[in-house]
Amino acid sequence: MENIDKSKNTAIVAYITIIGSVIAIFMNQEENKSEFGSFHIRQALGLFISFFLLGYFVGYADSWTATSAFYLFYFILWIYGFTGALQGQKRVLPLVGPFFQSTFKSL
Repeated sequence: MENIDKSKNTAIVAYITIIGSVIAIFMNQEENKSEFGSFHIRQALGLFISFFLLGYFVGYADSWTATSAFYLFYFILWIYGFTGALQGQKRVLPLVGPFFQSTFKSL
């Protein structure tokens, strides 16, 4: 069994802004690579990239309701992933998690 405590810091840092995700990638280099850290890096990086890409288009909707729902949806996903990292669990994000895992499988 993998030692999750060693890679928990990497997983937590990945959820702290997109810059944290980039830092976590460097923290999870070859000699210290862990599947737990890689899992959460893929989840967090996918979450941040999709937030920026989709947020650009949601902003043009010029609807307070659509924008609020978008922010709430991503905040709930972020909380779900972040609490999983804090608890040492590998929980796939609902709806988008499997896509992120397959898209960023090289990380």
